[in-house]
Amino acid sequence: MADLNSGDVLLMHLGMSGSFRVLKQEGAATPGQFHHPRSDDRAHDHVVFHMSSGAAVVFNDPRRFGYMKIIARNAIEDEPLLKGLGPEPLGNEFDAAMLARSCHNKKTSLKVALLDQRVVAGLGNIYVCEALFRSHLSPRRLAATLATKKAEPTDHAKRLVDAIHSVLNQAIKAG
Repeated sequence: MADLNSGDVLLMHLGMSGSFRVLKQEGAATPGQFHHPRSDDRAHDHVVFHMSSGAAVVFNDPRRFGYMKIIARNAIEDEPLLKGLGPEPLGNEFDAAMLARSCHNKKTSLKVALLDQRVVAGLGNIYVCEALFRSHLSPRRLAATLATKKAEPTDHAKRLVDAIHSVLNQAIKAG
């Protein structure tokens, strides 16, 4: 989501194959330590944002699964695309207690629960697998084991949330 000068919000989803490419003025550095060059094929460039800094942000989506939608700031709470999403994994709301409450009595595996966007928004397969590996938890383990019978977080839940934070922060830092 991006705040617009109009007061509205631009909701953007990359889908499966979408990406943003930042075109800077000649000689400008690539942001972050990690840079994955994208194809120079412009056939799938669908939206170009011209920034006041002189840079351009290009939305490229070969498979056309991504989307963009402008939403009034005061209508975000009612937006159907956002209504069922769980909390952001790096937001203040996401912690071991919240994860334990969400997984209490779940009959699914940890991996399935973490990929469920209603439990926590934005975690994909690679991040879930890495966080489970770092926290020494099997992806097949029952999600309910993150909570006690009273829905309190176990040490597993605390370790897993720490690992999720670590994996995501490391990915963000890398660019």
